[in-house]
Amino acid sequence: MRALAGALFALLASVTIASAGMEEACSVAAHLVQADAGLPRVAAEIAKSHSLTIVVAGTTSSTLPGTKGASLAYPARLEVALRESLPGVAVKVVPYATPRRTAAEMAETFPKIIQNDKPTLVVWQTGTYDAMQGIAPELFQNTLEQTVDVLRDGGADIIFMNMQYSPRTDAVLASQAYAEAIRWVGLESGINLFDRQALMRHWSELGTFDLLAATKSLDTAAQVHECIGGLLADLILQALKMSETESRETK
Repeated sequence: MRALAGALFALLASVTIASAGMEEACSVAAHLVQADAGLPRVAAEIAKSHSLTIVVAGTTSSTLPGTKGASLAYPARLEVALRESLPGVAVKVVPYATPRRTAAEMAETFPKIIQNDKPTLVVWQTGTYDAMQGIAPELFQNTLEQTVDVLRDGGADIIFMNMQYSPRTDAVLASQAYAEAIRWVGLESGINLFDRQALMRHWSELGTFDLLAATKSLDTAAQVHECIGGLLADLILQALKMSETESRETK
């Protein structure tokens, strides 16, 4: 019995240490997550119905392979983190991941998504495939600007998420112009940017995660997704606090 108790204690201790290690790994890049705008539609919907539906739209970099892949990918981890942080709020995160689709092609799907899922928040992950296809950055930016109006008219707030960082692809994929277009549209439209590229570059430079191994190791990829989901939840919570402050100040 003592041996069993000792084994259980050791197991719980290892889980606690692992959890602390993950929290530390995520937090080394937390300073790069900063809300610059509120989420008024999200705040209003939570106050009205105590519910929040989020659509994550992007390519397959929001997914992970395997039978447990969906539960380990960042949309699912985002849902878990928000449920823990927003008790009493029914949080649902709906992922739409389609490979090899440009921003313009994704934009065409949004009216139907809004009609079917009625999201209050759309996290739009974009830029990579446009860069791969050599879409003119000006056309890419124009697509973002036009689609912002479509999403807002449909009742959704927006968070932009830019492309992944990988040491392998960074030297061969000219993505900077697209990242700047996303940043600029976010600034001019009052939309928060979740700077996934900067986060992953920071982790890579510090050696927090081996992003080359992440392409081969599900464990490493799952850890990166865990951090992204949690930090994205932090950004949403920051933005909600901004909306609450703005609401009080206007009364």
